[in-house]
Amino acid sequence: MPLSEYEQRMLQQMEQQLRSDDPRLANTLADRPRPNVRRLSLGILLFLVGLGGLIGGVATGYIWLGVLGFVAMLGGVLLAITGPRGGASRGGGRGGIRRPGGKVPPSGGFMQRQEDRWNRRNEERGR
Repeated sequence: MPLSEYEQRMLQQMEQQLRSDDPRLANTLADRPRPNVRRLSLGILLFLVGLGGLIGGVATGYIWLGVLGFVAMLGGVLLAITGPRGGASRGGGRGGIRRPGGKVPPSGGFMQRQEDRWNRRNEERGR
């Protein structure tokens, strides 16, 4: 059932108010990546195969089969809940994470990123 004009106007007003009140939350909700169905399906399948191996290993007494099944279950869960590996962005060609000022963060090492965060935090606090 489609929304009436009044409901559409109210929804647009609420969206605008959310964007003005808390832009960080609005961006987080708007840029939420869609789950990768293929990874999720393969992860569940690998988990089920691993569960079968674990139960089979316990039932037959083959410890190695149980351990292999457990490792497969763990791999399936990790495959299902993690994102793609590498530097591929899921934002549809956005070119990486963007800061509120529109700057792309530097691709330095861990310590450089921590230092940048520290500097930004101090700038936001006015120090």
